[in-house]
Amino acid sequence: MTAHATRAAEKLRQHGLVAGTLTVFFHTNRHRLDRPQYSGSRSTRITTMSSDTFDLVEAARRGAQAAWPKGQGQTYGFTKAGIMLADLIRFEDRPLTLFDVEKPKSAALMSALDRVNKRFGKKRWSLRVKG
Repeated sequence: MTAHATRAAEKLRQHGLVAGTLTVFFHTNRHRLDRPQYSGSRSTRITTMSSDTFDLVEAARRGAQAAWPKGQGQTYGFTKAGIMLADLIRFEDRPLTLFDVEKPKSAALMSALDRVNKRFGKKRWSLRVKG
């Protein structure tokens, strides 16, 4: 999920967009009926619409934790996982809230991340998430 969110944030920045909603999904192979089946998805609002990698990775982590199978004592062989973004608007048109906090170093950090991925290839660098 982290790699998907990192790449999605990069694409948002390339197009000058921000996202307001992130949906996480994952499922097992529905054609393998001999294995345990599970399909999960959760949508989460990104409180301050963003294209910041840290914000999208955190939203993806929250969604995955909420959708993850709990207490069933089974192991699943997931075959597909991903994220979808919604409520996309231009960065300049994003609604601001009273409690928005400026992150002056964030823009420089996102620019550096984009340059590294452009130079060495997509998904070469992504965040490590504990939990």
